[in-house]
Formats: sequence, structure tokens, C-alpha cells
Amino acid sequence: MDAFLARPLVARVATNGPTVRPVWYLWEDRAFWILTGPWTKLFVRVRADPRLALIVDECDLATGVVRQVIARGRGELLPFDVPRGRRKLVRYLGADENRWDEKFRRYLHDDPASRGTAWLRVPAESMIVEDFSYSV
Repeated sequence: MDAFLARPLVARVATNGPTVRPVWYLWEDRAFWILTGPWTKLFVRVRADPRLALIVDECDLATGVVRQVIARGRGELLPFDVPRGRRKLVRYLGADENRWDEKFRRYLHDDPASRGTAWLRVPAESMIVEDFSYSV
């Protein structure tokens, strides 16, 4: 499971509403870490109701690999820190920050206090790990 979640896959997070949105994440310390801020609906919804569900999955029809991890937990908004932010963004954008789109460099280096950048930490209170793979 840890190796699967270490891959740069897209998760979908669901909030009360219901709403579902795709997110990039970092899996560390048995929790999902998602970059957010007051400019997002996710941030506002978590403040109103921290109960979340999240799924990370893959489906490769050519190989028959079908896997999923479903997690539930109570999200908490925490101060942003650059080292964790860099670890997350490197997963999706590569190690060379000079090649990143400017908006991602701003997330990492702008003053989080003035911008409002925060972490949404979702500790996995429950997890379902499934492998539905089949032979092709």
C-alpha cells in the first residue's frame, strides 16, 4: 500500500455537500497531505465539516491492473511548511523547480501568512485497500 500511495497518482477527495474534487497529495506519516488555502472551496468546506473520504485508484485496461485505496478521516488545516511542500511538488513536477509553472513556485515560496497557504492533513482513520486486477 505504501509503495502504491508513493506514486504520483491523483486522489479524489469528497466533502460533505457532497462534492468531489481531484487533488495531488503526499502520503506521509499515515496521512494524506493536500495543499490548500482560503481561495479553495475545499478549505472552506473542511472548516465547516472536517469529515472526508478520499480515494486513490488506478485502472490499466492493457495490463488488467486495477487497484484502489479508500480512506476516511477528519481533515485538519495546518500551517504550510516548505520542505513538505517541496516533497509533494517534486513527486508531480520533477526535481528542477526552474521547469515548474510559476504558480507552483509561488505556492512553495510566497509568504504563507499573507497568501493563506495551508496543509489539509487527512489522517487515515479507516482504510480499505483493494486489488481487483485481472488477467488480460
